[in-house]
Order: sequence, then C-alpha cells, then structure tokens
Amino acid sequence: MIKIKKVVCFICSYLLLSFSFNSYAQEKEKMVVIDTDMGKIKVKLYNDTPLHRDNFLKLVNEGQYNGLLFHRVIKQFMIQGGDITSKDAPPEVKLGDGDLEYTIPAEFVYPKYFHKRGQLCAARTGDDLNPEKASSASQFYIVTGKHFTEMELDKMEKEKNIQLTAEQREAYMIQGGSPHLDGAYTVFGEVVNGMKVVDKIQFVQTDINDRPLKNIKIKSMKIVDK
Repeated sequence: MIKIKKVVCFICSYLLLSFSFNSYAQEKEKMVVIDTDMGKIKVKLYNDTPLHRDNFLKLVNEGQYNGLLFHRVIKQFMIQGGDITSKDAPPEVKLGDGDLEYTIPAEFVYPKYFHKRGQLCAARTGDDLNPEKASSASQFYIVTGKHFTEMELDKMEKEKNIQLTAEQREAYMIQGGSPHLDGAYTVFGEVVNGMKVVDKIQFVQTDINDRPLKNIKIKSMKIVDK
C-alpha cells in the first residue's frame, strides 16, 4: 500500500512538474515588435526553433536591424528584409546579397509549422550552393501568399508526391500562403499583430528587382513581454 502511494505521488508530482514546465515554456515565447515606416508588426518566435530564435534575438538586441529596408517585396508571396547592406542604400542599387558571415542550420518543424499567411521565415541561398538548406544569419521574410483551391492543392500533392495535412489544406484555402516553400525554408515564428501593415507593404510599387520604389525602413526592433 505504501509503495502504491509513493508511485501515485511520484506520478502526480511528475505530471505537475511537466505541466508547470510546459506552461512556463509557453509563457516564455519571445515577442518582437518590428517598427517600420508603415506601422508596427509584432511577431512571436517559436521555442521549437531555438537556433533561429536565439540568433534573431541577438541581432535585435544588437540593433542590427535598425535602419535596414524591406528590400524585396512580391505581392501574394512575401515581404523580405535583413540585408545588412540595405541601410541608406541608393535607389538604383540592387539589394539581396548582404548577409553576416555565418549561417544557421536548418530547423524544419514540419508539418507543425508551414508557410501559411503570417509566418516568419528565414531566407537562404539556393540549393545548388546550399544543399543543407542552411538559413541566412540576418535575412528573413514574412509570408503573405495567396489562396488555393482544393483542386490546386490536389494537383500540388500529385506533382510533388506529398500529402498535405487537413490543417495545411484548410489554412491554404482560407488564410492563404506559399506551400511550395514547405520543408525547404525554416519557419521560426509568426505575426501575432500587424498583418494589416504587412499587407500595406506587400502592395507597394516595386522595380524589376522587386525592390520598393519608395524605401520601407525598419526603424527599430524591440523585444517585448507581451
């Protein structure tokens, strides 16, 4: 009888500790406010992608993003920033190659995280130069995407020999996204407030290199509690 009680107490204690730990981990998900010329975007960073989370927080704390531009904007696809050479870049300069001198190993948490509208993801160089799909140290993008029909998703599954989850199908049909990027680029966070700002940015006029004709500056990034 005593042993049973001890086992029961141990199990109860373990469950309570596990619950407390999981609750604590959930509470500790970091938030960052991206203050731009067109408004503020708040993003949540996933604890499931700790390398990308910690790197992003480090750069935010160092002020690395302050003054950089959203240098690549494509309607119904994404908005991209983080090119370290974009600060004060003249209008005629083609941007997109500026980066820090290291990469982040890929952290694919798929299909839990996928390229639905509002996801924060890491940019990277192409597969020919980067077969391991390592992420850029500084460049990121936020998915806007487009809506897909059930028929289009069926066709994609057949062509790529993949099986989308029910959650993915619903998200891509109702919210929209960019499913062709799934499993190829690390998704490490999501927009929790400010998608109207993201949409304002995605619809600006751009040049032939997808750079906005009028600079869209990241004035600052700040880590916030909630």
